[in-house]
Amino acid sequence: QVQLVESGGGSVQAGGSLRLSCAVSGNTISAYAMGWYRRAPGKEREFVAALSRNGAETYLPDSLEDRFTIARDNAKNTLYLQMTSLKPEDTAVYYCAAKRAEGTVVMESLYDYWGQGTQVTVSS
Repeated sequence: QVQLVESGGGSVQAGGSLRLSCAVSGNTISAYAMGWYRRAPGKEREFVAALSRNGAETYLPDSLEDRFTIARDNAKNTLYLQMTSLKPEDTAVYYCAAKRAEGTVVMESLYDYWGQGTQVTVSS
């Protein structure tokens, strides 16, 4: 059984940076397409970033691609989300997800495994 554990969340001032981690256990990260999602208070969970199984393709919404980067370290079996120039509206619980697929996966319902989430709070 694959398990995903997020870490790296915290409180930061607007303009700051954070790097979230998602440790994968139970299988190698290179077997999965990976994604990051977030849920802000009172809102639905939304897509943040996706990484293909081979690590060669990424996809982020236009609104985030200039500030966020998704990447992985195969040796550490860990997925990352580098977030820069953070804004108060980035405040949310951030989740990582995994799916046995080749390309980037955007649709939330397609993912097979989810982490428990890590809180990011950005103050103005």
